[in-house]
Amino acid sequence: MASPETRDSHQVSFEPIGVERTAFWVLWTLNMQAATQKRQELKASLTAEFSSQVSVERVGESTRSGERLRQIRIRLGMTTRDVAAYSQRISSEEEENKDYCISNAWLTQVENTGSVPSVHKLFSLSVIYRQSFGDLLRLFGVDLTKIENHQLSLPLPNTYRSTFRAAGDNHAVSFPVHFDLGASLNDTNLLSRMIRLWGEIPIALISNLDLKHSTYGFIGFKDFMMYPFLRPGTFVQIDGRSTKVEKGVWQTQFDRPLYFVEMRDGYTCSWCELEGRELRLIPHPCSPCAAQFLRFPDEAEIVGRVTGVTMRIVGERTAERRDSSREK
Repeated sequence: MASPETRDSHQVSFEPIGVERTAFWVLWTLNMQAATQKRQELKASLTAEFSSQVSVERVGESTRSGERLRQIRIRLGMTTRDVAAYSQRISSEEEENKDYCISNAWLTQVENTGSVPSVHKLFSLSVIYRQSFGDLLRLFGVDLTKIENHQLSLPLPNTYRSTFRAAGDNHAVSFPVHFDLGASLNDTNLLSRMIRLWGEIPIALISNLDLKHSTYGFIGFKDFMMYPFLRPGTFVQIDGRSTKVEKGVWQTQFDRPLYFVEMRDGYTCSWCELEGRELRLIPHPCSPCAAQFLRFPDEAEIVGRVTGVTMRIVGERTAERRDSSREK
């Protein structure tokens, strides 16, 4: 059994160790808490800084719209009071509709903050600044020229009436304005070989047809290979990437691939069958034309698959008879 002196010496020797351990854990805990607090503060500061940068960018974008409006006004040599006075006249001509009125303070706010105007006030600015309505909308991120593109990409389940118009602007697109006089319209041909001069014509429908970079064909007036499925005088769109003749069983004639074919003496448009090196040009069952058998690719080559058709289904004589009957 240990003596009291020995027991006391043991107690004295262990007490400093226990105190040191306790102090170490206290200090370690305090350091961890401080480090965690610093990380939280750093995270909060970074988040606040990022949010401020994003908000500044957004404000900057809207401010640029207002600044552009100010530049247009300054170039015209007008003050905000001049704009307000002109808008009053527009309001009077529009049955005293106050929505067309633009105040001096309102215009100053829009120019400084980039606030989005209402349609009526934007109409007044369009008239006063001699800017198209579409151009002013474009300053605020709305492009009216994309309406037709979005409509074409969003098909509706039900049949509807559709019109293609230039949305506020007469945008010019390339269109053939001079055909080659030596090209006969009686024969089927590529549209690119029939055109001598491209011009700029404002028409919204043709802007969706990339006539310069796509391949288009014209069914000659004497080409009855696919009549009445394709009438003479039809324009067809050709996918030059699809030059392989597909095999299969098709439920309807609309499912069967239609090809634009180049031969030694010209072009034609028909269904095709390829057996070895023999290319068979298959006419429509109601066509007066007979099937043709050509060596492939020596006597005939596939230009591409027809993917679109623009065809008149009422003849000119039928239209003339209809118009004359209405006059009676």
